[in-house]
Amino acid sequence: MKKMNETQLKELEQDLDTIRDQVIADLGERDARYIRRIVRLHRSLEVGGRVLMPFGFIPPVFIAATTALGISKIIENMEIGHNVMHGQYDWMNDPSLHSQTYEWDTVCTGDSWRRTHNYEHHTYTNIIGKDRDYGYALLRLSDDDKWKPAHSLQFINYVLLSVFFQWGVGLHELESERIRRREISVREKIPFLKDFFRKGGRQAFKDYVFFPLVTFPVAPVVLAGNIGANLIRNLWSSTVIFCGHFTQDAETFTEEECEGESKGHWYLRQLTGSSNFTGGKWVHVLSGHLSYQVEHHIFPDLPAHRYPEISEQVQAVCKKHGIPYNTGTFARQYSTVLKRILGYSLPDRLRNRMLPEFSSTAVQS
Repeated sequence: MKKMNETQLKELEQDLDTIRDQVIADLGERDARYIRRIVRLHRSLEVGGRVLMPFGFIPPVFIAATTALGISKIIENMEIGHNVMHGQYDWMNDPSLHSQTYEWDTVCTGDSWRRTHNYEHHTYTNIIGKDRDYGYALLRLSDDDKWKPAHSLQFINYVLLSVFFQWGVGLHELESERIRRREISVREKIPFLKDFFRKGGRQAFKDYVFFPLVTFPVAPVVLAGNIGANLIRNLWSSTVIFCGHFTQDAETFTEEECEGESKGHWYLRQLTGSSNFTGGKWVHVLSGHLSYQVEHHIFPDLPAHRYPEISEQVQAVCKKHGIPYNTGTFARQYSTVLKRILGYSLPDRLRNRMLPEFSSTAVQS
């Protein structure tokens, strides 16, 4: 991470706070119209997909219905649920869009997400040993974890995590790695598990029992379509999140260098530990505007659709302070994610030889 003295960090803080204050002062009807329009789009796609699904024995209709339902779930999770639960629309005083009461269409409960994501991840972003999102306790992605033979299979773990992503996220608060190390017991997690099984059971019943049953003559078609829609959502959301945190240039940090950090230092860590990717308008909408992960991590409670507008200002601040602004095409960023996962599955000596960009001397921590 770039070394900055307290005076420089204070100036960085002031520059970014100025951008934030400008957006806060401008919030209003335009933002309310935007999120309500997105909610209507999500609902229209869901209803359309559900209505078409029973006619899915016609292949083109099956593809259309599954795609519509899958995109509906993506929009609800990424552009609505994730952003609403960050408090981006609390100022509207709309109970249906309030961060503390919103419950989204996925296995993970809203309360669990607010604890593990909004607090843990956004507070301790990429701090090894503190941010449990870094590798999700399954993947070795830096030299901070000593290589073990089991890591050689981690690309399989990555594929499985992506396919079943909503379940992986839902179980994240279980802290299975701490249970394995006997730092905590399963008994301590019983309240969480009760909530998880209650929410997960409702989600599974809705998609895999209720809707197939009410369309009984074509139940297998509807079941297959619902599975396909969830798979579309899982693969896309996991890929977006990985591209925001695990690219080649996204930095990691030690607990020592972040101890007692100022707000300016927190800003610096968010800037250097996050990654953007470029794309068209709908790429940004479908990613929940996490294609602007840098902006999201410094301003998590600003309406995400504002990120493209302030991106140039954030880049100007980075340039002023000599801080790298990590962005690139979706293909480029995702390719470095895959290289990172594959690279750290190898013994260190082999990785240093085959992927020198991820060698012990090249990777900053």
